[in-house]
Amino acid sequence: MDDARAVAVLRVTDAEASAEWYRRLGFTEEFRHQFEPGMPWYIGIRGGEAARLHLSEHRGDARPDTLVYLYVPDVDAVAAACGVTHIHDNPWAREFEVKDPDGNRIRVGTVPASRR
Repeated sequence: MDDARAVAVLRVTDAEASAEWYRRLGFTEEFRHQFEPGMPWYIGIRGGEAARLHLSEHRGDARPDTLVYLYVPDVDAVAAACGVTHIHDNPWAREFEVKDPDGNRIRVGTVPASRR
């Protein structure tokens, strides 16, 4: 399973608006799919080489209030882009948490150099 990877699917009400919101966390759109006009959207977004999320308007694909942990090289820069001023210094990471427009929790952190 050397080439295996996991992708979190988040339930959203407006996939296009959510994809735009995730831009400030460094994500860009990778693909979008709709079975036919008027059906729910499913949009894949990518942050860097390894981070991927799927934003789904389909009921039942995921539950609201999901938590995703996003590791980034510079948590302070991402916090500034999100308008966050309070960052927690924990033994495991320097981190903050925000909620996307649908209430999904995104915890963003940088692992201290001493723990890498």
